[in-house]
Amino acid sequence: MENNFDVIVIGSGPGGYVCAIRAAQLGLKTACIEANNTLGGVCLNQGCIPSKSLLNSSELYHKAQKEFNNLGIKITNVKLDLPKMMSNKKKTVQTLTKGIEFLFKKNKITHLKGRGLIQSNNTVTVVNDSQKKTSYKTKNIVIATGSVPTSLPGIKIDEKTIVSSTGALSFDKVPKELIVIGGGYIGLELSSVWKRLGSNVTVIEFLDHIIPGMDKDISDTFLKILNKQGINFRLNSKVTRVSVEKNKAVVDFINNKNEKKERIDCDKVLIAVGRKSNIGENISKLGVKLDNQKKIEVNNKFETSIKNIYAIGDVINKGPMLAHKAEDEGIAVAEIIAGQAGHVNYDVIPAVIYTSPEVAMVGKTEEQLKKENIKYKVGKFPFLANSRAKVNNETEGFVKIIADEETDKVLGVSMISSVAGTMIAELALAMEFGASSEDIARTCHAHPTHSEAVKEAAMAIDKRPIHF
Repeated sequence: MENNFDVIVIGSGPGGYVCAIRAAQLGLKTACIEANNTLGGVCLNQGCIPSKSLLNSSELYHKAQKEFNNLGIKITNVKLDLPKMMSNKKKTVQTLTKGIEFLFKKNKITHLKGRGLIQSNNTVTVVNDSQKKTSYKTKNIVIATGSVPTSLPGIKIDEKTIVSSTGALSFDKVPKELIVIGGGYIGLELSSVWKRLGSNVTVIEFLDHIIPGMDKDISDTFLKILNKQGINFRLNSKVTRVSVEKNKAVVDFINNKNEKKERIDCDKVLIAVGRKSNIGENISKLGVKLDNQKKIEVNNKFETSIKNIYAIGDVINKGPMLAHKAEDEGIAVAEIIAGQAGHVNYDVIPAVIYTSPEVAMVGKTEEQLKKENIKYKVGKFPFLANSRAKVNNETEGFVKIIADEETDKVLGVSMISSVAGTMIAELALAMEFGASSEDIARTCHAHPTHSEAVKEAAMAIDKRPIHF
């Protein structure tokens, strides 16, 4: 194997492997370094994909238990086979990791197994499991090492009783009592999984609302929906201590307003308070500039403070920590290295919570626009008035479109729907092309579909919805 490359990508997550493939497509001799045994990074192996597998399986189990009989589908003696469910999750992950291996071979990408250490702006050393070191020369380096779970001060994640999302995706039995610390995306998705499978779930959130950063209308409505589903919430609460004894846990917390102290015994504690950039010590030693959150600072070409060293994904100080954001950055930086005009529009990156119903947004919220003193108008349409949602018994939620008061340009969209994650793509596309609410209102939407609610919400901006 030749040890000279045009591009070496460190990390094979959504940003890294996509970057490697695009670079190879552009004719660049490319290598990708991965420390783990399988390609795909956290998203494919311990995050996005396995969590969606369990979300889908647990929802079907719940429907078979609670809803199918009402639809005339008689099912008796519904039983959970958790090992089988976990096996199916594992099989899906394996299939997709093999898919990336195939794509690497197809695009003639060199897969370097081991830990990548940057020695200079044109030299990377790979340390394998046997601690053997091999150096490689390259014209460009792309750091795509992702992120790792963070915890609270004094609380150690052991992945047995106190777990991160990784541990919560691999329980060998359904916990009777599950405490989830953090009411964000990850916490709520995994709360949903284990609640459906039989856990008594309590979510402890420091703020007075869930899903920080989402539109308040969405947050308030979603909280009511999750409460109705049986998930318990302790908002405005600070966890002060988590102790473990004989494979059980005790969580102590205090209400931020009235200072009332509470204690809950449980089988498992999930720490879901966020993630931090996965940056090796040698990065800062090299002189790569970091911000105050220990994220790599990059310019508009994704270049770090050191020439020819680039960074993308969760490690950088741009955009949200989302897999699809990293993918777009991976394509962009590969094109920039190849002399093309790679670009990412951070204003139209959608965000989705894959619960049931799903929550999705793109662009600005009302709260953000108020802070920025931007005048706007709002259109809302409930799925209770949508025929397809009614037929499918999926009437919870609504679509909310926010447009500029003067220009009518769409500034933000939020929604709760069983298919919000799919529907949001239409709005991201509309915003990418600078669409007005009138553009959306004048676009014919197929009937009967959930997407008609988008058209109606756009019409509601000028107070002319048809079905509400």
